[in-house]
Amino acid sequence: MGRQMTEMLKGTLEGIVLALLVDRPAYGYEITAQLRDRGFADIAEGTVYALLVRIEQKGFVDVAKVPSEKGPPRKVYTLNASGTAELNEFWMTWSFISARIAELRTKGE
Repeated sequence: MGRQMTEMLKGTLEGIVLALLVDRPAYGYEITAQLRDRGFADIAEGTVYALLVRIEQKGFVDVAKVPSEKGPPRKVYTLNASGTAELNEFWMTWSFISARIAELRTKGE
């Protein structure tokens, strides 16, 4: 992944993960797999787990420990009302920024 992609993802990965949790609760490895399935193959698992700790601390998700067939219980993350509000703000911000960037791009062509 290029430097620009890495820098842009730093500012958007939280919103991307919250968006993944809209559909259904998931545990860390599932979230990482969903990101990879969507083309974010170079995101390290450690990055995702650190982000999950942050969104839990911010109160954007509810966490339940669910027994695992292999090893210790899994932490399953569910988007809550605060997370939904944060995601809505993310989408409004994304729409604003992407519209401004599109304007700049069309002026340069």
